[in-house]
Amino acid sequence: MCGRTAVSLGADGIRRACAYHDKQGRQQHPEWKNADKYSPSYNKCPQSNNPVLLSRQHFEKDSSSERVLVAMRWGLVPGWFKEDDPSKMQYNTSNCRSDTMMEKLSYKGPLVKGKRCVVLADGYYEWQQRNGQKQPYFIYFPQTVQEMFNKTGIEDEEPKGQRLLTMAGIFDCWEPPNGGEALYSYTIITVNASESVSFIHNRMPAILDGEEAVGKWLDFAEIPTQEALKLIHPTQNLAFHPVSSIVNNSRNNTPECIVPIQLDLKKETKVSGSSKMMLNWLKSTSKKEEDDSLPRWSSQFIHTAASKKTSINLMNQGVEKEEGEPPAKQCKNQ
Repeated sequence: MCGRTAVSLGADGIRRACAYHDKQGRQQHPEWKNADKYSPSYNKCPQSNNPVLLSRQHFEKDSSSERVLVAMRWGLVPGWFKEDDPSKMQYNTSNCRSDTMMEKLSYKGPLVKGKRCVVLADGYYEWQQRNGQKQPYFIYFPQTVQEMFNKTGIEDEEPKGQRLLTMAGIFDCWEPPNGGEALYSYTIITVNASESVSFIHNRMPAILDGEEAVGKWLDFAEIPTQEALKLIHPTQNLAFHPVSSIVNNSRNNTPECIVPIQLDLKKETKVSGSSKMMLNWLKSTSKKEEDDSLPRWSSQFIHTAASKKTSINLMNQGVEKEEGEPPAKQCKNQ
């Protein structure tokens, strides 16, 4: 499952991190539709507004840019919902299981209509059952020092900043029955956890690893639903580290939420080469980063999973019981 994320970049930082090449090979940066509704946080939870990438064709047909950024509410509200208040929904739609989503109207309806999106985050939190308690971990794409901290001011060059986690999602648009502003909302698709993170939790988000996968998932006009569903599977290409239980309370929004901590482990934690480079860089700098820059991590307990692909198709796997959220205070809208 995925019940909490960190998105620390500001609106412009998100836009720059989402640079891509269009079908003509030109570098583009997606434009925001409603940047004023997004605010960064190290501790995002359902009901908050988060950055979502989707095809511009959902809004307009002719444009020089193929993608747009939209701040959407986490927790899908189906277009057919009849109540006048989306908070009156009686069930949780923050995640949808890949193996049952085609059986549920709330997800199948928008999915077959091409309402596919990519949910963006620095990474997501997951809780491991450990010694009778739940230990939180932060999970994200592996980053190198060069990828994370080398900045470029040249717009036509490839960005060398943070690599955001790109999770497959489904969105919908709900309009209040008595009139008012339309609400765009989304759910994150989940799959069985890959071997690299299954010791933490048995579920994980369906992560789109690479520009090709992101492009195909977004391109509903050219890639039909059944073809797009082949992209929904676990990935091994992840890094992770344990973090403080301060993240359990969604009101805590500080960099401390993602800082690695040391666990009382019997075996020494292995540190990858890229992690050592990152940590050496972190120790050598004391300059305060700007609001939309990356947080500085200062622990040696960073794990990087083996970077190998899996071909598991979870559409045919059995349903597993999904655990609930960790014992934390209720999230308030962010």
